[in-house]
Amino acid sequence: MKDSLQKQNQSVLIFETVSDPNQDDLESLRKSLKAFNDSIAGDYEEKEIAAFVKNSQGDVVGGIYGKLTAGWLYIDWLWIRNDLRHRQIGSKLLKQMEDYAIGRGITKCHLETTSFQALDFYRKNGYEIFGKLNDKPPGHISYFLKKELN
Repeated sequence: MKDSLQKQNQSVLIFETVSDPNQDDLESLRKSLKAFNDSIAGDYEEKEIAAFVKNSQGDVVGGIYGKLTAGWLYIDWLWIRNDLRHRQIGSKLLKQMEDYAIGRGITKCHLETTSFQALDFYRKNGYEIFGKLNDKPPGHISYFLKKELN
């Protein structure tokens, strides 16, 4: 969907909504936003990190993915294969990521989980709820959690 806006003595601005955005456009947007943020908050480390659990055949049977950004660890994904759950694997992976962050001077972590995922798991690992969204996804609740790392 396109729309345009033009004022006297100004160039035309075209507004466009797309479902599969061009990766170059997204990168331009990301870089511009980061430059703006850095100009106010200072330049900060932004690093993707992950840890994996593999079986003897080398297959990934669990893992965790996150980012170090703006002085925080953000946990984006944590998954353990169903038959390996309840063996402390998730807790070990979470601790591994927290320790990695602490080693880089980061002392805070945040994440999001839903009512059908791992809320109790994160709370048992010291995370506290600081917000929630009802009906995300419909019929469920998304929880936002944080933890002071030590």
